[in-house]
Amino acid sequence: MPVTPAASACPQSIAAPLRLGSVVLANRVFAAPMAGVTDLPWRRIARRLGAGHCVSEMVTSRRELWDTLKTSRRRDHSGEPGPIATQLVGVDPKDMADAARANVAAGAQIIDINMGCPAKKVCSVEAGSALMRDESLALRIVDAVVAAMQPLGVPVSLKMRTGWCAAQRNAPRIARAAQDAGVALVTVHGRSREQGYGGCAEYDTIAAIKRELRIPVVANGDIDSVAKARAVLAATGADAIMIGRAALGRPWLLGHIAAALRDGVEPPWPSLAQQRDWLLEHLRAHHAFHGAAGVKTARKHVGWAVAGLPGEAAFRAAFNRLEDPTAQHDAVARHFDALLDGASAPLAA
Repeated sequence: MPVTPAASACPQSIAAPLRLGSVVLANRVFAAPMAGVTDLPWRRIARRLGAGHCVSEMVTSRRELWDTLKTSRRRDHSGEPGPIATQLVGVDPKDMADAARANVAAGAQIIDINMGCPAKKVCSVEAGSALMRDESLALRIVDAVVAAMQPLGVPVSLKMRTGWCAAQRNAPRIARAAQDAGVALVTVHGRSREQGYGGCAEYDTIAAIKRELRIPVVANGDIDSVAKARAVLAATGADAIMIGRAALGRPWLLGHIAAALRDGVEPPWPSLAQQRDWLLEHLRAHHAFHGAAGVKTARKHVGWAVAGLPGEAAFRAAFNRLEDPTAQHDAVARHFDALLDGASAPLAA
């Protein structure tokens, strides 16, 4: 069900913190976990700029991979403001329960179960959204993780899609069973795995799930502005929203939308100078966290951040040839300073 962005009023409760047991989320605008994007530096700046909740990149439940560089970085929460949430992906209930305990020992305060990733390499091993094809296994995983977390007082959340395909839209049934098993919050990306990221998000499915559940429901999919956030909240009745692709290169967008929902009035768009300073802050943290590999991975973040700005193509072509962190930092600073010298007003989306 497409939703037309409108300045409709949001429920008063949307401005209030959201409580999951003893854990309190600061506001109800959440960052979607995105592999290769929402690493520790990204989450730290998104939270500092107003995101109410950030979930880690998905962490494998396979014990033999826990100590690899990739997984150890995904489990790193150094200096991250709480509540800290780790998303787990896997297909074995015992492995998922063991991984949940290990990640809580490493600092996680919320465990999120991945039942929504559409990536081929994840679904090919029956993980992620492929779990929705096997409801029995999916719910055994939920039962195992909840049972492992209850003695520790750690809430469990679940992120899912509407189903595997249009003919198997079983999210309402799985969501009800997950609630009955003790899951504290459900996030629904309003697309089937078959859709990938195409078409329009199914807000009517999210609304149906919200009507049936007592626990908080989070709406995810195609939310890219204050107007769209308000419209989706009104259409679904959701308790919170989750934003993914719209925040690529703009970790400040979540705080911007949260402030508008809280105050009832959209704040001014960040100035070009603010965007420059936040991008440079993120870039320095990214290089410090990833080391030499950060030069390569920084390219996509900077590319997203400059999208739509004057001179984007030429700048990206030159930036992507740089092989040194200092050179990357200085190139971004010079590019934005040049834009500021010639800009007569802040540049919006």
